[in-house]
Amino acid sequence: MHVTSEQRLDDGVIEREFTLGDIPGTLWLPESASASAPAPLILMAHNNGLPKSDARLVGRGRFSAARGYAVVTIDATGCGDRPRTAAAQQARADLRRALQNGEPVDAIFESLVGPLVANAAPDWLTTLDATLALPEIGHRVGYSGWTALGIRLASTDPRIAAAGFFAGGYVPRAQREEARRVTIPLLLLLQWDDEGNPRQRALDMFDSFGSKEKTLHANLGGHLGTPWFESEDVDRFYGRHLK
Repeated sequence: MHVTSEQRLDDGVIEREFTLGDIPGTLWLPESASASAPAPLILMAHNNGLPKSDARLVGRGRFSAARGYAVVTIDATGCGDRPRTAAAQQARADLRRALQNGEPVDAIFESLVGPLVANAAPDWLTTLDATLALPEIGHRVGYSGWTALGIRLASTDPRIAAAGFFAGGYVPRAQREEARRVTIPLLLLLQWDDEGNPRQRALDMFDSFGSKEKTLHANLGGHLGTPWFESEDVDRFYGRHLK
């Protein structure tokens, strides 16, 4: 891990920008983290391949770091400002056109999100390996954010002990099948009136998980309307399972 910059923020958080080969990332650390008092780690991924600099993701990362967690996020392959394949660009154009014309979009989503998850997962596992090698990082790992990617990681890597998913965004067929193999504690946040994500599909997804401990928080409002107090509930969820 090559650190390209480091700064101390006014909320008691250290922010490090880094690269892992061609993977750019950000690590937020509480000032208290050390080799003798390592912080549990949260992998924080944004839905739909948005950049790691997205304001909502940065806010979530700093919020969790200020409460004692190390938080890492990256621009994985095909995400953020990293190059996108011609197939992905065509799928995005097809999706925009289908939405404008009121046409079915599931097949287009499958062609876009399926490869995005498959290509992003190896970068996240590389990041997990490198981050856990740091002396100030503890061995307890959580995941937060993009549901489809989180299912892939949680179903294949036993180091992830708990996950918080946003019940929005298309989940490819492969991840819908993998959800049955996810058995760790889960917290799903659902916006009841999410204009881009069918409610029933999110409820069916919740039923699919194999976890014996899984909680669904549903709130009124659209995609960007998650209430502020859910951040506190998410913090308590990770506190139960990572600390």
